[in-house]
Amino acid sequence: MSMDGRTITNPFNIKLKPFDKDSVAIANMSWYEISFDQTKGFGTFILSMLPGAKSIPHERLGFEEVYMLEGELIDADGAVFKKGEIITFEPGTTHSHHSTKGCMLLVFMRGANNPL
Repeated sequence: MSMDGRTITNPFNIKLKPFDKDSVAIANMSWYEISFDQTKGFGTFILSMLPGAKSIPHERLGFEEVYMLEGELIDADGAVFKKGEIITFEPGTTHSHHSTKGCMLLVFMRGANNPL
C-alpha cells in the first residue's frame, strides 16, 4: 500500500537555508521548513543556531513549543534549555534567546511573532 501526502524528515540530514522568517536574515541561524505558513505563523520547522547566534527580541502572539534536539539555548532571563527538553512559550510572552555552544531545535508555532 502506498501513502500519498506523507513526508519523512530526518533533522540531521537536511539542507538548511538562511533563517529569514521575519524577512530579515539573522547571522548564524538557519532553518528547514517542514510545514510552515509564514503568513499565518503556523507550522513546524527545524532551527539551527551556530555558537554566538542571537534571535531578535519578539512577542509571541500564539503558543510556541520547542523541542531541543541538541545543544543549549539560553533565554533572555538566563534560563538554559538542553537536549531532550520541551519548552512551551505562551501567547504574550516576550523574549529573545541566544546560544553560546550552538543548538538545533524542532519548533512548533501556533501564531506569529511580533518583533520588538
